[in-house]
Amino acid sequence: MATHKLLLLPGDGIGPEVMAEVKKLIAWLGKTGAASFEIEEDLVGGCAFDAGGAPISEDAMKKAFAADAIILGAVGGPKWAGVAYDKRPEMGLLRLRKDLDLFANLRPAICYPALADSSSLKREIVEGLDILIVRELTGGTYFGEPKEVVTLANGQKRAVDTQVYTTSEIERIAAVAFDLARVRKNLVHSAEKHNVMISGLLWKEVVTNLHKEKFSDVKLEHILADNCAMQLVRNPKQFDVLVTDNLFGDILSDAASMLTGSLGMLPSASLGAEINGKRAAMYEPVHGSAPDIAGKGVANPIAVIGSLGMALRYSFGRTDLADGIERAISRVLNDGLRTGDIASAGQKTIGTAEMGDAVIAALGKELA
Repeated sequence: MATHKLLLLPGDGIGPEVMAEVKKLIAWLGKTGAASFEIEEDLVGGCAFDAGGAPISEDAMKKAFAADAIILGAVGGPKWAGVAYDKRPEMGLLRLRKDLDLFANLRPAICYPALADSSSLKREIVEGLDILIVRELTGGTYFGEPKEVVTLANGQKRAVDTQVYTTSEIERIAAVAFDLARVRKNLVHSAEKHNVMISGLLWKEVVTNLHKEKFSDVKLEHILADNCAMQLVRNPKQFDVLVTDNLFGDILSDAASMLTGSLGMLPSASLGAEINGKRAAMYEPVHGSAPDIAGKGVANPIAVIGSLGMALRYSFGRTDLADGIERAISRVLNDGLRTGDIASAGQKTIGTAEMGDAVIAALGKELA
């Protein structure tokens, strides 16, 4: 059995607490012989800044390049609100994405039947929801240059963020979306703002041409990003795979995640290009560091456990284990086990460790 090299970056806030449940699951997989992992661990985010003055160290970056995959917890919090912009905790996350060229962010929005009533929308709108948002992650507004604040002659300040995309950047993220659609419902929606943004006009043109040349078997629909936000609330089940740029992807994926009932349920994957059979990859829960509940043992670990499941699927080719983890999560939810973020009023809740233990026990039953 191959041994997979994992770098764990727990990060800030609830990150270390939920990552502890991933460690337990990894240990269980090794003990049962289901999978073998070699683990390294390091700092990222505010804790890294506190330890060394940077949101991620050079040594941690070396480990990231050497790993087969990275599992990240969460970064940031009000403690570091006054830190210089280039030293903020989030810059560690952005550096990982940029330096490893993790251009494809996969964010599933799945509504488990047992949690349909936890959504802010009606059950019939969200029950059975299964959307995959494919977000371009290393270009666009977050990385475009110039990015600056300048003082004008009249004393006013002007801030500039630049939206930049090239043909190749758009082609490669669209190709990921089309490939994934082929093993789902064969439908891609491409979201941009070609009516008011020249970058959106290029995005639509490139996606259209790529579809015609290589993916004509997949149904393609173009949608304006603002209309897409509305449609996610109005009729989310019309979507299967949704591909979009960095900025709109950030916004639309957060909107889609709340359709499911809780950010604490949702994993994500950030993938690089495949080179000689291997691709850089980082997996992380969608939720933030939640400093208000950090250290209380009440955080939901399902999103980071699901992130390990995505690593098993996309980095290690262990679809059997990935499917098993998804079924185990469903089993736990169907049994009525809830952390506070997904509990109904008056419903009994369990803590982070208890939920992790429950998922592992359910996985044992699924793999028996």
